[in-house]
Amino acid sequence: MKKALKWLSVLLLLVIIGVGAAGIYVYTGMSPVEAKEQPVKFTIEPGTGTAGIAELLENEGLIKNSFLFVSYLKWKSEGSRFQAGVYEMKPGVTYDEIIAKLNSGDVVKAEMIRFTIPEGFSVKQMADKLAEEGLADKEVFLQLAKDASGLDNELLTQIPADAQLTYRLEGYLFPETYELKKGSTERDIIARMLQETGARIAGIPDFEQKLQARGLTLSELMTVASLVEREVVVDAERPMVAGVIYNRLKDGMKLEIDATVQYVLDKPKERLLNSDLRSVDSPYNTYLYEGLPPGPIAAPSLKSIEAALAPKASEYLFYVTKKDGSGEHLFAKTYKEHLKNIETSKAMANK
Repeated sequence: MKKALKWLSVLLLLVIIGVGAAGIYVYTGMSPVEAKEQPVKFTIEPGTGTAGIAELLENEGLIKNSFLFVSYLKWKSEGSRFQAGVYEMKPGVTYDEIIAKLNSGDVVKAEMIRFTIPEGFSVKQMADKLAEEGLADKEVFLQLAKDASGLDNELLTQIPADAQLTYRLEGYLFPETYELKKGSTERDIIARMLQETGARIAGIPDFEQKLQARGLTLSELMTVASLVEREVVVDAERPMVAGVIYNRLKDGMKLEIDATVQYVLDKPKERLLNSDLRSVDSPYNTYLYEGLPPGPIAAPSLKSIEAALAPKASEYLFYVTKKDGSGEHLFAKTYKEHLKNIETSKAMANK
């Protein structure tokens, strides 16, 4: 009996020692690693399970034992809400801190690029600006704007692939301030700008109904909007100028808009001569050809798009810029009135 009690005591002692050793093993294995100031960056790929994440954390030196981490997750009913992404953690964090960070998706913010495309910019001007800022290769950008290759956007079904178009995407790259991930390609940039145009158009109430009511295609609307953009400075005048454009089209008059000639010149001129207006043989030259040019000549603002969609009704057929620095126009119903307005405008410049 004494012998049995002796062996029982030994066995009990061994169990106690074993439990203690196991406890020490678990405690030690679950305690944070040595704290360091240098953060560790790692990536959790989409679809990675808790075992894979635990193994990654152990390999990166953020936990001591992946098995114990997985066991802790099961005990706490955690791990199902972990989010993929790029993370940074400093060695020395606790299990609970790791879990909280992975649950919240507290990922490293991607480095971003930021650029602004002004209203009324042409594709060429956009390419020049982005190239100067080191964000795009000019020729690659222009080629993509010309053929729209590799782009997937619903707008493309409404943008004609006309051989007369200088750039197929002219007028459809919305003027705005953008932020994209650093390293974005020319295609990424164009796709984002094209997406923005679609979103802005979709935000106009009853857009499709209004477009159909005017009997216009999207290409025709955006072309008129681009002309308004290049002709108007004062917002209140945009619907009026749009109305003049429609009036001239209805009467079979040439639009005779200087900006369409500037568009086809290699370098825009500060002042166009009569010889420029008549000698530049291009379907974009509205001094030579009736109707709208083949497509937009610039990126219109939302206000210009809305003006082209809802022009102000009038009998005006002509307008001339006031030379008083206001950017406003003088409007006329007849050519005789227009000539008088031209003289009035000149007189303003001499005051």
